[in-house]
Amino acid sequence: MNPVSTTAPASSACPFAHGAQPPMRAPNGCPVSDAAAAFDPFSDGYQQDPPEYVRWAREQEPVFYSPQLGYWVVTRFDDIKAIFRDNLTFSPSIALEKITPTGPEANAVLERYGFALNRTLVNEDEPAHMPRRRLLMEPFTPEHLRPHEPLVRQLAREYVDRFIDDGRADLVDQMLWEVPLTVALHFLGVPEEDMDTLRKYSIAHTVNTWGRPRPEEQVEVAHAVGNFWQFAGKVLDKMRQDPDAPGWMQYGIRKQREHPEIVTDSYLHSMMMAGIVAAHETTANATANAMKLLLQHPSAWRDICEDPALIPNAVEECLRHNGSVAAWRRLATRDVTIGGIDIPAGAKLLIVTSSANHDERHFADADLFDIRRDNASDHLTFGYGSHQCMGKNLARMEMQVFLEEFTRRLPHMRLAEQTFTYVPNTSFRGPEHLIVEWDPAQNPERRDASLRTAARAAVRIGEPSNHAITRPVVVQRIETVAQDIVRLRLVAPDGRPLPRWAPGSHIDVECGDTGLSRQYSLCGDPDDTGTLEIGVLRDPRSRGGSAWMHGQVKVGDRLHIRGPRNHFRLDEEARRLIFIAGGIGITPIMAMARRARALNIDYQLFYCGRSRGAMAFVDELAALHGDRLTLCVSSEGTRLDLPALLQKPVEGARVHACGPLRMLDALEAACAHWPEDSLRMEHFESMLGTLDPTREHAFEVELKDSGLTLPVRADQTLLAALRAANIDVQSDCEEGLCGSCEVRVISGDIDHRDMVLTRAEREAGQRMMSCCSRARGTKMVLEL
Repeated sequence: MNPVSTTAPASSACPFAHGAQPPMRAPNGCPVSDAAAAFDPFSDGYQQDPPEYVRWAREQEPVFYSPQLGYWVVTRFDDIKAIFRDNLTFSPSIALEKITPTGPEANAVLERYGFALNRTLVNEDEPAHMPRRRLLMEPFTPEHLRPHEPLVRQLAREYVDRFIDDGRADLVDQMLWEVPLTVALHFLGVPEEDMDTLRKYSIAHTVNTWGRPRPEEQVEVAHAVGNFWQFAGKVLDKMRQDPDAPGWMQYGIRKQREHPEIVTDSYLHSMMMAGIVAAHETTANATANAMKLLLQHPSAWRDICEDPALIPNAVEECLRHNGSVAAWRRLATRDVTIGGIDIPAGAKLLIVTSSANHDERHFADADLFDIRRDNASDHLTFGYGSHQCMGKNLARMEMQVFLEEFTRRLPHMRLAEQTFTYVPNTSFRGPEHLIVEWDPAQNPERRDASLRTAARAAVRIGEPSNHAITRPVVVQRIETVAQDIVRLRLVAPDGRPLPRWAPGSHIDVECGDTGLSRQYSLCGDPDDTGTLEIGVLRDPRSRGGSAWMHGQVKVGDRLHIRGPRNHFRLDEEARRLIFIAGGIGITPIMAMARRARALNIDYQLFYCGRSRGAMAFVDELAALHGDRLTLCVSSEGTRLDLPALLQKPVEGARVHACGPLRMLDALEAACAHWPEDSLRMEHFESMLGTLDPTREHAFEVELKDSGLTLPVRADQTLLAALRAANIDVQSDCEEGLCGSCEVRVISGDIDHRDMVLTRAEREAGQRMMSCCSRARGTKMVLEL
């Protein structure tokens, strides 16, 4: 259900308990809780760790009014993503508004400098925003960003050269501030000069817009901001003398010639100033946050030093766990309900994206720093929708290069004892200093000088591929549990806890150097964080995966896995659960039945197989579930009569099933008269063949949230077309089995080809799997 609805505020009571009613009330009449009244984003608690500071809100009061700020504060993932998605109801117009109004003396200073920062891509409303964004986007596409990589690598190498033999450095002062600034200037087309002045100016702009400068500081800040404004104008004038030179600003000047009504003089001046801050400061802070986080987690740091292929996903997890953008602001343009709270038109919102990135409802074990997290790139640090950060992939490139340089040349680096400080503001954060130490005698390049200049593979520009994110595990035990079925017990090589998982989850196991990867459902106890268990059937029709697992894997072997991930979730709100498993399909179902028992939900478990000897886990299932378990064994003449079992729909019941395709087809037919979404199934095999362009037709997709329209060729999947346009969409199996590439559909008939969606979900026409499903007609509109 969409957490945001545009309805007039009702006179209903606030849905969240506040204890004894305090005298203070929010603008909608809801009482302000003590915690909400005490909320202060300028406090040290928020500056040090915003997600932890608002944990109480995320868990108890996800939308609350802050009387200190005069803002409504939103803390949960779904609510914030819905706000980003609807930029008409939630205007970005206040994104750059001073959160602390300045006094008349500071305003007079700004006026003397002619300061007139106008709308930019960050805070511009429709209908002006998307035409400008479309005109100015090309330099941010992967093919146009690729030529910037050699400069980033050169700068990273040269700056590390300056301090590598010192044994101690402040990474912020000595590298992480200046290199992103140089890259930003290069990208924008600005001459590399006045770096120290620019540094002071950009800090002043942050404090002026998102901070709380004291009255005596406001005039000094205003002078710096005024100088920054005038400097940006002078540089822009220089650029106009050579508009064909490389750089994003020169690109904008050339576009102004073609579309003067869209790209105006005042707009270019504002973008000149805002662009320097956007392209520089957020990347500098993000890298400093990432290095701090990695060095605070030595095992993660060791992992990326040993396996640089993990760096792209480590960057995403750093951005999720401790990104440089803590919050954004929006203005409600109409009466609206967010997370059950009525918000009046004209209300100001502080949407704490850093809190959304720690929401357990979206990120399992959200506070765990896990560089192999499979959905790390779902983070909202770059925003979402039509105002998502255009420079996200430039930032990703720089962060990857910096981490590669540090891990290769200073893997023995460690954090020095220090107290971390931050420029007090609501939205952008990074440590002002990051002091590290190491023993220069242990520098790897003293033993191998070629390390300094060794060729590196080109960085991945864009969201990392899930196929590159693997986790090592060791096979602790192999147990035969039925004819041709073994159970593998997997543990971490160093004994660390493994990621938490929920019933219905699976992992992907790489089958050695065969190039094969196979998905196996987890069948153990989700509460056991030290192990993962899978059941593997030796399938005579195997394409090599199960044969390899049975024939090659031994106790003590190290395997590489991806996940866990879950697209077959148990409905824990159901009044009654009916579990149906066929053959090896018992593996996800047994974890679900265990969970239903723990939750004291009424349930039945039907387990079907050809013969008792071929049915795994029978004894332990019988011991755990007693008479709730029914065995249907074909060789013993006991078959499951699905039409009889499901003849009469049961109110509040859900059916979860996994097994062979023929059983699932019969089950779907038997449930045809049940309410929508009563049946949830997981398939093990795909019916997809290779895409045949001679049997397909081209179509186009309009991306509602991004304002783009893309062609999808007859020889191209929708997923491939989205990736080519720099649109981040997760994917895994790319066979229509796992559900990871799901996208939302606003309009257009869908040719469903996946094995994930239920009948009701297909009929609703609101979701599709981008790896395989297509448009029946010539156009679709997607919520991307």
